[in-house]
Amino acid sequence: MGQHRCTAPAFDFGHWSRLARQDLPEFERQRQQAIDDLIDRLPENRRLPLRRLQWRIDQVRRRAATPMAACLALSRMMWDSVLAQDGLLHTLQGSAPARPGPGARRATILPFRR
Repeated sequence: MGQHRCTAPAFDFGHWSRLARQDLPEFERQRQQAIDDLIDRLPENRRLPLRRLQWRIDQVRRRAATPMAACLALSRMMWDSVLAQDGLLHTLQGSAPARPGPGARRATILPFRR
């Protein structure tokens, strides 16, 4: 199975910064379009999880009192996903528990003494 790489167009910080200062509704429209375009270029099996993640990000941004509060909340969310029991760090170290497949039942595993 081959690797699929998704390359994004070059990011022009000056353009996005000017747009955010001068026309916030247009900035938001273009931001959403850029996100949608990126997700649409991914393999189909990756799209739904990323759309769900983007929805969560958008909800954090909407609920935050200020842009800085949103930034801090999103930073916490990112670190939680890295450091959680089944997060990125544990997965990379090979110590994350296996995730159950669709329809699998959850159970508590009891430790037994030898």
